Amino acid sequence: MWLVLLNLKIRRPSNQRELAAAVGVREATLTHHLNAMDSDGLITRRRDTTNRRAHIVELTNAGEEAFLGLRSAAAEFDRRLRAGIAAEELSRFEALLDRLARNVADDDASQWGGLLEAKP
Repeated sequence: MWLVLLNLKIRRPSNQRELAAAVGVREATLTHHLNAMDSDGLITRRRDTTNRRAHIVELTNAGEEAFLGLRSAAAEFDRRLRAGIAAEELSRFEALLDRLARNVADDDASQWGGLLEAKP
């Protein structure tokens, strides 16, 4: 849920397909999460008037409040996670993660059978 809220708040994807790509999940997986978030009053969904196949997802006031609450928790977790690690160490680690991502970027994702699909 955090990744969905974050992307809706910061990136503002234009439709549900872009949101799924930004979060790193398949559209069907995202739909499952959006159904729950819609039921909880955190988001609204409507058809795009220029493309009836696309859905536009937006935060409600309750979604904005949930984002703010989770943002504080995420910032605190990030502070704890990085405690005692020097900026140079973090920089090397980020570079290593970028390299790992580039190494597999051109692989056929279907070979993984959904094993690497992110779960927000």
